[in-house]
Amino acid sequence: MTEKSFFAGFGGQGIVSLGQIWVYCAMKEGKNVTFFPFYGAEKRGGVARASVIVSDEEIASPLVTVPDSALVMNSDSLPICEDILKAGGILLVNSTLVKEAPRRTDIRVVRIEATGLAEKIGSPRFANMVALGAMARLTGALALPEIEGVLKDFFSPDKHRFIPKNVEAIRAGSGVV
Repeated sequence: MTEKSFFAGFGGQGIVSLGQIWVYCAMKEGKNVTFFPFYGAEKRGGVARASVIVSDEEIASPLVTVPDSALVMNSDSLPICEDILKAGGILLVNSTLVKEAPRRTDIRVVRIEATGLAEKIGSPRFANMVALGAMARLTGALALPEIEGVLKDFFSPDKHRFIPKNVEAIRAGSGVV
């Protein structure tokens, strides 16, 4: 199994953090990974992207030029993700913020209210974790068997108080697809 994914949104949505947690979870599951973040110079509101590969086998090239799956967290990211996604690929769309419909008909489009679900959990800042759960379920790239323990290892101790809400958000995302 090799899954090439591309995550896109704006700065402040936790796109780069999502990519980091995605590959960290995969490493904990014994998989090979690559991770390439990209973000604009702005603190919040600029472009944020991450490309990741998760594989059971050795990864020949770390570049994700034609992803198997893509996550669209804001409207500006829709054309970018739609253009590079492979035919038959999965496009996960944060329907809370992205109202437009993709133009392509040769891809599988899944719309979830990532930001809306995150707000119900307690903060829109959990939208990236809702998306992580949904992407894991849709792609099968991550099993997330012991996500709470993985997050405890990933986050510094001063952030551990947020782990229960992150776990709740991941489970919420996993349960809606």
